[in-house]
Amino acid sequence: MQSTRRNTEGRPLGTCDPSSSGSPAHGGGSRFEFQSLLSSRAPGADPTSARLRASESPVHRRGSFPLAGAGSSPAPPPQVPEEDRIDLNPSFLGIALRSLLAIDLWLSKKLGVCAGESSSWGSMRPLMKLLEISGHGIPWLLGTLYCLSRSDSWAGREVLMNLLFALLLDLLLVSLIKGLVRRRRPAHNQMDMFFTVSVDKYSFPSGHTTRAALVSRFILNHLVLAIPLRVLVVLWAFILGLSRVMLGRHNVTDVAFGFFLGYMQYSIVDYCWLSPHTAPVLFVLWNQP
Repeated sequence: MQSTRRNTEGRPLGTCDPSSSGSPAHGGGSRFEFQSLLSSRAPGADPTSARLRASESPVHRRGSFPLAGAGSSPAPPPQVPEEDRIDLNPSFLGIALRSLLAIDLWLSKKLGVCAGESSSWGSMRPLMKLLEISGHGIPWLLGTLYCLSRSDSWAGREVLMNLLFALLLDLLLVSLIKGLVRRRRPAHNQMDMFFTVSVDKYSFPSGHTTRAALVSRFILNHLVLAIPLRVLVVLWAFILGLSRVMLGRHNVTDVAFGFFLGYMQYSIVDYCWLSPHTAPVLFVLWNQP
C-alpha cells in the first residue's frame, strides 16, 4: 500500500495546522501582508496591482491600518453668531428683574380698584380725580407765580423763588426720564387725565408722586406749621401717590421711584438754594416791576 506523504514534522501533507491557519486571530493577516510585499518587490511585478492586493487584506478591511491616501477629517460645524445664540443659563440678576416686573404688574392690576366706573371702587373715581388735580404741575406753577407777584417781603420772595425753581426742575427731570425709559401706562388705564402733553403717555416715573414728595418736603422745611398740619401734608403726599395706582395711571414701581426722585430733588434745590447773595440778578429783575 502506498504510504501517505508526510512533511518534515511528521504530519500528512494536505492537513491543516490550526496554529498556522490564515485566520486573522493567528496572524493570517500579517502573512498575507508579507506575501503582498514580496510579490510587489518581485521583478516584473505591477506595483499598482500589488497595492490593490494589499488594500484588500483583512487587516485593511477592518480599518486597523488606514491607507495613507485616505480623506481628511470632516470640517468642524460653523460657529453660530453671538446674537443668534439662546441663553440657556440666564443670570441671577435677569431672573430677579423679570420676577420683580411680574410682581409689579400683578400688584398694580390688583390695586387698580378705581381704574373704571365698573371697577370695585368705581364710585370713588371722581374723588381720586380731584386728588389728581391737586398734584398736577399747572396749578402749582400758577399758584406759585401768583403768590410771588403778591409777596412784599424778601424772605417770602426767596422761598417762593426757590419753590418755582423746584417745580421747574421737577418738570424737566420727569420729562427727561419718561422720554428715555418710555414705559407704557398700564393696560387698564383710561386716558382721561387733566391737561396732558406728549410725554404723559409714558408711565415711569409718576410725575404727580415726584411733585408731591418734593413739595411736601419743601413745605415741612420752610414753613412753620402745627403738628396736625404737618401730618396732613405727609398724608396728602402718601394718598396722592397711592391714588395713581388706584386710578390705573401708574404701576407700583413708578410711584415708588417717584417718591425717591422727589425726595432727592429737594436735596438738589437745597444745595443750589437761590438767594439775593447767590442769584442777585433774579431778585433785582423781579423787584423792578
